[in-house]
Formats: sequence, C-alpha cells, structure tokens
Amino acid sequence: MLQPYERGNTVLRQNRPNITQATLIYESPARLPMATVLIVEDDPANILVFSKILKKRASLDVQATEDVEEVLRLVKGGNIDLILMDVGLSRSTYEGKSIDGIKLTQILKADAETAKLPIILVTAHAMRGDRENFLSQSGADDYISKPVVDQQAFVDKILNLLPS
Repeated sequence: MLQPYERGNTVLRQNRPNITQATLIYESPARLPMATVLIVEDDPANILVFSKILKKRASLDVQATEDVEEVLRLVKGGNIDLILMDVGLSRSTYEGKSIDGIKLTQILKADAETAKLPIILVTAHAMRGDRENFLSQSGADDYISKPVVDQQAFVDKILNLLPS
C-alpha cells in the first residue's frame, strides 16, 4: 500500500508491504516544461558535481559557463529558470575588468529584464555572517556553501526557488 507524505516540495511514497521491507521512491515535483539551471562556476569539478546532482535527483536541465557575456546572453534569451552563481569567479571578466559572482548578481538584479530570475550564491566561504553579507551585497535570493554535503537539501533549495 502506498502512503504519500510531504517533505519540502518533494512527495515521497513509502511502499510498506511489511515493516521489514520499506522502499522510498523519490518523485520530483511537476515542472512544465523541464526547468533549466545555469551554473556559473569556474571550477570544472564543481560543475560536474552540481550537474550530476541536479540531473539525477531533480531531472533538471543544466547549462554551465563562467563567461560573463555568455551568462548575459543565455539569461536574456529567456531559457534559464535559475542561476547557481559562484561567488569567486576567479577568471571572469566583464567590459575588460575582473568580475566576481557578487558583482554579476548585482548586474542581473539591477536589470528589469533579469531582476526576477532566482539566483543562489554558491561559495566555500562559510564563516559566521558570510551568508547575510553576501546576500545583502548581491541581492541574490539564497546561499549555499560548498562543498555540498546534503544533496537532498541542495536540490530542495533549488526546487523551492524555481518558478511554478
């Protein structure tokens, strides 16, 4: 007998033929059409990890780049539903100057065309006060620290910010 219950935006069904044999089935909330997450990250290992988690656990489409011009082109194209933004972006430039994820987020949030796009900052900076500081500086919608330890919490945070 299937018994549904809610956990965040995730519906889990527990198949309990008997108490010793329980199976959990993950069902991603319905999103029409498939949502696309843009990963703005300069570390290929992080891109790989985030992509695998989002594709496997949430069935999301994923694109990735650290090139600021490409980010702006993709976002203004209207095909991106959420951005995971690395705070560091050590090799990125815009208009001939070095730019980080905070500044790029400010640019996106200041543009009426992209202001409502959810942006989650991703950073290894996890000291007390960093979250609040980064969010207030950038205007981002949320913050995740690296490395991602709880994959389901990572996915749930992203799913909760995606447009319905």
